[in-house]
Amino acid sequence: MGGTLHALGQAGAEVTVVTCTLGEQGEVIGETFQQLIADEADQLGGFRIGELAQALAELGVSGRFLGGAGRWRDSGMAGDPAHSHPRAFVSSGEEGVDALADTMAELRPHLVLTYGPEGGYGHPDHIRAHEITLAAVRRLRESGTWDVQRILFSYVDEAAQDAGLAAIGQVPEGWRHAEPGELPSAIGMEVRVPLSAESFGAKVRAMKAHATQIWVADGDLSLTNPHRAVAVVNNDDACPAVWALSNLIAQPILDHEDFRLGGGAPLPEGAHLPWDGLEWAHER
Repeated sequence: MGGTLHALGQAGAEVTVVTCTLGEQGEVIGETFQQLIADEADQLGGFRIGELAQALAELGVSGRFLGGAGRWRDSGMAGDPAHSHPRAFVSSGEEGVDALADTMAELRPHLVLTYGPEGGYGHPDHIRAHEITLAAVRRLRESGTWDVQRILFSYVDEAAQDAGLAAIGQVPEGWRHAEPGELPSAIGMEVRVPLSAESFGAKVRAMKAHATQIWVADGDLSLTNPHRAVAVVNNDDACPAVWALSNLIAQPILDHEDFRLGGGAPLPEGAHLPWDGLEWAHER
């Protein structure tokens, strides 16, 4: 949802990204920093603080870590032994809800964006982020502290993704095309945010800032990954750019972002953007 965050900031909103872990259990693209992973030096989380800071700067938004940097640890995918770590985010319990509720009480957001209940591609920490977001919003509302006007869940639209995947011709060496139904997507989108050239560019630069976990096939090099990757695209409108995670499955970067309404005020009749109809007056 980076393009939406940039667009919101450009529209005058005060945007804060709350990050729940440091991504310590992740894999690393490129050989330069391979030994930072959890099973070796276990320094990846600290390194990714710098990546996140650069990404937020590209989007022109603020950021903070839930409970402070390193309070909760990346739990890894389902079945990962990291789930048993005493700081694993999946076990954040009421303390995680408390921390997010305190943050929201301070920031007093009118619009909250988060994962859907499936957590994007099913990462347990993404699912937990969804859970504590709803719990924190409910707590603030029931206590009379603050009432979030609208919650949106981020998804990738199935039809748009399928068109983007079909538009990817030749993938970079070592990459592969996605199998049918392999990548997460959904139908029934309620909000589509079209990205301006400026917001799309900021989104791509922010993605590239996360160089240990994202590879954009634009021929660029970095200290993290000193290898070029270039994809051939047959339809720029359907697939303006191509990227991959460490699994090297080619995916389209779309020129819009899609959401479902997760709670709060419905979109006003004729509205096309998630911030239409919201009151942004600062009430601190």
